Amino acid sequence: MTEAEFLAALRTLPLHPGARDLRDDCALIEIGGETLVLNHDVMAEDTHFRRNADLADVAWKLVALNLSDLASKGARPVGVLLGHALGGNDQRFIEGLRAALTTYGVPLMGGDTIASTGASTFSLTAIGRATSTPVPSRSGAKPGQSIFVTGSIGRAMLGFEGSAEHRLAFERPEPRIEEGIALAPIVGGMMDISDGLLLDAFRMAEASGTTFSIESLAVPVADRDRALDCMRWGDDYELLFTLPSGCDPPVKAAVIGQVVERGDAPLILDKEALAEPDELGYQHG
Repeated sequence: MTEAEFLAALRTLPLHPGARDLRDDCALIEIGGETLVLNHDVMAEDTHFRRNADLADVAWKLVALNLSDLASKGARPVGVLLGHALGGNDQRFIEGLRAALTTYGVPLMGGDTIASTGASTFSLTAIGRATSTPVPSRSGAKPGQSIFVTGSIGRAMLGFEGSAEHRLAFERPEPRIEEGIALAPIVGGMMDISDGLLLDAFRMAEASGTTFSIESLAVPVADRDRALDCMRWGDDYELLFTLPSGCDPPVKAAVIGQVVERGDAPLILDKEALAEPDELGYQHG
């Protein structure tokens, strides 16, 4: 199965209302007057990190990508649960985990460890508390809104390829937690960019029943000569969001296009309609 096929099969199972039909980054649970935001991500050797990667960096990234999903919901992290496969440099993993949890003030709440003789796999469940309701979703973009992105797109790609200037963007990304919290009360739709700007914009437009029209020259990329690669590669963990026209974001961000009525395709790039997600970014399977 491809990732899309597997998700389609999962949607035939009994789903919690807070699962948002498995079409969003996180699940929600309302308890009393609070809304908890839950996310779970997995990292596997040779897919998400090199076999010779420093496991301190792997641990940091595992925390960061989970917190990035919470950030896209404007959630304040409460704690994490760890799934760890023993057998690598476990001490270095702990050192990286300590650094990330200390930096973002997030406590470890528990988890599970196993022995593994195959490729290393690590997972993390992050729990956050929503700071604004309704909690932002991928499906909230509306025609007439402007599309924004934080940061510079493609830095992780350049870091992966060996650029010393951008190395940490790939190995130790920084989740936009405070930006997400500031944006949560005013955005239309919001998600973090993990699989590539173009693919994630396609997904948000699909979830919203709209079309995203993006101008490539407006996108802040790390290498203008490789703009398309930057927009497709992924691992950026920046925030992609929409705001009503004329509304200035309370965080540093660039406007890259407009949300329009749904046309023949969910995504338009430089006036070219893109109706299929293939080649727009990274997809598993």
